Amino acid sequence: MSDLIDVLQVAHVVPAIADKLKATYHVHRASPGDTIAPDLAPKIRAIVAGGVAPASLLAQLPKLEIIASASVGYDGIGVTEAGARNIPVTHTPNVLNDDVADLAIALMVMTARGLATADKYVRDGQWVAKGNMKLARTVSGKKLGIVGLGRIGKDIARRAEAMNMTISYTNRRPVEGVPYKFVSSLLDLARDNDFIILIASAGPDATKMINKDVIEALGPDGILINVSRGRVVDEAALVQALKSGKLGGAALDVFEDEPNVPAELMAMDNVVLTPHLGSSTIETRTAMGQLALDNLAAWFAGRPLLTEVPETQAARRVAK
Repeated sequence: MSDLIDVLQVAHVVPAIADKLKATYHVHRASPGDTIAPDLAPKIRAIVAGGVAPASLLAQLPKLEIIASASVGYDGIGVTEAGARNIPVTHTPNVLNDDVADLAIALMVMTARGLATADKYVRDGQWVAKGNMKLARTVSGKKLGIVGLGRIGKDIARRAEAMNMTISYTNRRPVEGVPYKFVSSLLDLARDNDFIILIASAGPDATKMINKDVIEALGPDGILINVSRGRVVDEAALVQALKSGKLGGAALDVFEDEPNVPAELMAMDNVVLTPHLGSSTIETRTAMGQLALDNLAAWFAGRPLLTEVPETQAARRVAK
């Protein structure tokens, strides 16, 4: 019999983190939607997740003590159920900020300059056959609106400042200590800017908040960039606006039904598509995995958790 703590791993982690996890715990692998074997379920004391650990999984684990997610987003975790059972949920804020901010800026430039199409143009021999491509659009010096000026939003803004862009933002409330203009209305933000970058938290109230009116307010020369969550955008309305020319372009790292992407989007030259890779670098995924491990170690050593989500933190405070 092993004396190691039984941990259920329902996320992919980089090999270095997987090795550390296996060296410290008795690790069992599963998918978030699996039915856990009856002889195993009562042994599990911790879950290592990747942003997904639904209530249906938690309900099978009577001895569960903690959920350590190697992700910043935790909307796919049964946080309400965890809080009701006095189970903390931890996540990995801050360590992925630079990668996501870099990607947002890269997607903005790629779309405005047509770089994905340009790459294909060269590879397909069209440069030789047809000559130079049509002219693209400048990014530097233009106006950028940011939806969600949190930690990553601020990092995006700082990068955009270096490109001499004029920056405004919308948020649940104005952010103190920033030099950017606060705009309370999504419609006004869209009307006033050349680019909109979405990095808002994706709570239930954010579903399809970027609707038809907001998309069309950005205009036929405007570009929408989403590095938040797919459900923040009304994807059908986005497709229609792009098809009709009411929106100039889009860059999407996230989608409503990942990994499924509408065929209409894939057929458009004015759209850049990436497979949810905001934090997909070796350095950042290692740091995210390490923070999840550090939270597990803190819990089982009786030390304060490093990055518990506010919902379970509040629920456990009330329960005391």
